[in-house]
Amino acid sequence: MKPVKLFYLKNCPFCRKALRYIEEAKAAHPELQPVAIEMIEESEQSDLADTFDYYYVPTFYVDGVKVHEGGIYAEEVEKILRSALE
Repeated sequence: MKPVKLFYLKNCPFCRKALRYIEEAKAAHPELQPVAIEMIEESEQSDLADTFDYYYVPTFYVDGVKVHEGGIYAEEVEKILRSALE
């Protein structure tokens, strides 16, 4: 399974949606349950966040490759989780 990183901010409404979509996707699709996501709160781990190339949150990386940045929809989250299984 490929590693997934999620950069987010606690107060970001798009990030809260992304987190909800992750929960919903895992609940609806049991095969996605094992996908582990390293959660990186940008303001609390700024040194780590600064080593990655992105501007907007939420930002997802799968296997070290940026796959999504900014506002997100439920189907995009599911696609990201599935890509970690490939």
